[in-house]
Amino acid sequence: MRLLEVLATNHVPTWLLISAHGWRLLAEECGIKDEAGLKQATGGDWGCVRLFNDSDRGAEPASGSVKTLGMVVCPCSMGTLAAIAHGTSRSLIERAADVTLKERRKLVLVPRETPLSLLHLRNMALAFEAGAVVMPAAPGFYQRPREIGQLIDFIVQRIVDQLGLEIKLIKPWQG
Repeated sequence: MRLLEVLATNHVPTWLLISAHGWRLLAEECGIKDEAGLKQATGGDWGCVRLFNDSDRGAEPASGSVKTLGMVVCPCSMGTLAAIAHGTSRSLIERAADVTLKERRKLVLVPRETPLSLLHLRNMALAFEAGAVVMPAAPGFYQRPREIGQLIDFIVQRIVDQLGLEIKLIKPWQG
């Protein structure tokens, strides 16, 4: 949610794809049940955000001829990571990730599962070898965070940095 809020408030053109499991997580973890609730929770300014149905594998994100800056899968389930690593493309999210890799664009996968099994690690390695950036949601503590939001902003900052966006949420490491 915070990544979407940051992208929307900074007017970064964003295609939003949410899986059925993603909607379930939003409901269970955040109390968000629909697009209106998500829009409200992320600041309400969705002038640059376009929502796609994950079951529509023919939508624009599934085409390599539509240029994008890249793609972020956040959070990225181990099932989605495995599908991306093996190129199975069962959904729009997986197809868009496949297209992102084949077009040599930036793909950032943000898994949050722990602990990791050998299969998870092998799938992460495959995704990395295919060109993805695997960035587990593991915040740094050198900023001496005092609240959860600061930990979240650490991860979001790393994501927007990977995309080359000039958005500053946290003070960079000073050494």
